[in-house]
Amino acid sequence: MDSLLATVFLEFLGKPVWIWLVFVGIVLTLLVLDLGVLNRRDHVIGVGESLKLSAFYIAVAMLFGGWVWWSMGGEAGLQYYTGFFVEKSLSLDNVFVISLIFSYFAVPRELQHRVLFWGILGVIVLRGLMIGAGAALVSEFHWILYVFGAFLLLTGIKMLFAKDEETNLGENVALRFVKRHIRVTDRFHGHRFLVKEPVGDSGAMRWTATPLLLALIMVELADLVFAVDSVPAIFAITTDPYLVYTSNIFAILGLRALYFALAAMVHRFRYLKYALALVLVFIGGKIFYTQVFGKPDPLIALGVTFALIGGGVVVSLWKTSRENKAVAAE
Repeated sequence: MDSLLATVFLEFLGKPVWIWLVFVGIVLTLLVLDLGVLNRRDHVIGVGESLKLSAFYIAVAMLFGGWVWWSMGGEAGLQYYTGFFVEKSLSLDNVFVISLIFSYFAVPRELQHRVLFWGILGVIVLRGLMIGAGAALVSEFHWILYVFGAFLLLTGIKMLFAKDEETNLGENVALRFVKRHIRVTDRFHGHRFLVKEPVGDSGAMRWTATPLLLALIMVELADLVFAVDSVPAIFAITTDPYLVYTSNIFAILGLRALYFALAAMVHRFRYLKYALALVLVFIGGKIFYTQVFGKPDPLIALGVTFALIGGGVVVSLWKTSRENKAVAAE
């Protein structure tokens, strides 16, 4: 165990400290700007504001990728951009789940951004731990890449043939566990996650969770579940922890900003899951190809991923548009 932890530590220190400080400084600046300036007061984020904020985050991520290209070389730059795009694409599925969570808990629109913001802090820590562990495993046991590849292939094939099922969040095991072990109030108290409420007639006060905290916990668990797919997928592109982690975090930051625009059109992307499934199959197959024949041109991985996701978006918009016209005609 100590050996594995030491390997995790060394993998993350494989880059000069100043390179990590550049990334940490940018992320901290973005978070302070987000909550401390742009969204200091709770308000409903409209589609226009969501798109502008997302464009800003994407621009920052692209500029950071340009800096990676300049400081670490062209191959590292391409790997960063491919990892960023793959993570961004695979995380689109998370929008559907977050939308379901907010609907189930009836989270007011003006409070949704606060849940997403604090959820980001959890993602930064959890992804760091998962990526560090993954990097250590790959370094110690190179054959683990075959396990990643097989997992991605099976997950992609399962997604291709899985039927759409209505999800009942109330039956979620994790949610029932949390409700059994934490006192929860039935109503919201502004943007507070915890409040003090009286216990019985004794007059004693006890900390109680609001539905907003339950929504945050479920969003974090959803992130953890989706990371199980996305982290191995990016390790198929590069095993450099710096490139894996930075591309992951920048993609998630931008997606959270885009959430409010995507949530308004979530019904238009019903067929995107098939494109995401094909991306997983392609990346899983790429792991085996790399081990047998050698690493393909990074541009190929980026081009194929971009084409699959772009095709999925176009097909989704086209098919749902035809379905809407058919319903209107009837």
